[in-house]
Amino acid sequence: MPNPSVLMTSVGAYLPERIVTNKDLSEFVETDDEWIRQRTGITQRHIVAEGELTSDMAREAALRAMSRIGLTGADIDLIIVATTTPDDTFPSTAVKIQHQLGAKGAIAFDVQAVCAGFVYALDIADAMLRTGRGKRALVIGAESFSKILDWNDRSTCVLFGDGSGAVILEVAELDDNPDGWGVRSSVLHADGEHRDILYVDGGPSSTSGVGHVRMEGNKVFRHAVEKLASVMDEALAAANMTVANVDWLVPHQANIRIIDGMQKKMNLSSDRVVRTVDKHANTSAASIPLALSVAVEDGRIKNGDVIAFEAIGGGLVWGAALVKFGRP
Repeated sequence: MPNPSVLMTSVGAYLPERIVTNKDLSEFVETDDEWIRQRTGITQRHIVAEGELTSDMAREAALRAMSRIGLTGADIDLIIVATTTPDDTFPSTAVKIQHQLGAKGAIAFDVQAVCAGFVYALDIADAMLRTGRGKRALVIGAESFSKILDWNDRSTCVLFGDGSGAVILEVAELDDNPDGWGVRSSVLHADGEHRDILYVDGGPSSTSGVGHVRMEGNKVFRHAVEKLASVMDEALAAANMTVANVDWLVPHQANIRIIDGMQKKMNLSSDRVVRTVDKHANTSAASIPLALSVAVEDGRIKNGDVIAFEAIGGGLVWGAALVKFGRP
């Protein structure tokens, strides 16, 4: 009897028009281009326009992912938006997207796992589709992270940007799926003991406000390389795969040193790692689908390629997933 497989069949992305370079930042915060590049690899970031919302970016990424394979909102059964910067405290950004896309019967909700949000949302959507909660899912990572930055704090404001990326997941009945198409594995973790090294100092029940990002960068870096390498090993083992089976690493785009560290841990060649942190900065939950979309659109990632995703974010929360992209 055929087994349900969850395929990743399309991608889409959106970036705000406004670009803020390192030189632009140096005009109002004590920093410079060399300092930022050496520590992060970032040269610029996109920032939302006045009045541009997280939902606006999420909708555009979703529309591009759907149009790429000829879908409309009526074809979508599940919408999950991974975001730390929703339009409103409630209702969810996903519900807003559901209405705007005309996905009338779709289940819709947000996931809040900060920079690991896309990996968390991917895992949830995969599980829901496998258990019959629909045939197609729209998984979106979207962030207006500039809205929660302290623009006087050079240790954080230089790191982040805004944007959105989306993927389409579809259930397919494949006879035993011997070639392993679709989502092969996903592994998630959390450890609230380390909450205070990366957090926002505000929220509805604590300050009745939004707050700003606070981070102890050196501690986050140490946790990132160790935990990401470990969870990737778990994801490979769960899929009965080795690094030799991986065509591309599409990591969370937080910092070039973390990305390079993962490349070395996995013993991958540099040309098998997708890097967009220089142009996008850290777009939190949007960074993986944004980077994936860039690599699919420019032809690097092709139908049938095996992709490794990994991310870590405030919480701490982290995870990894393996996907054979496209359809047989």
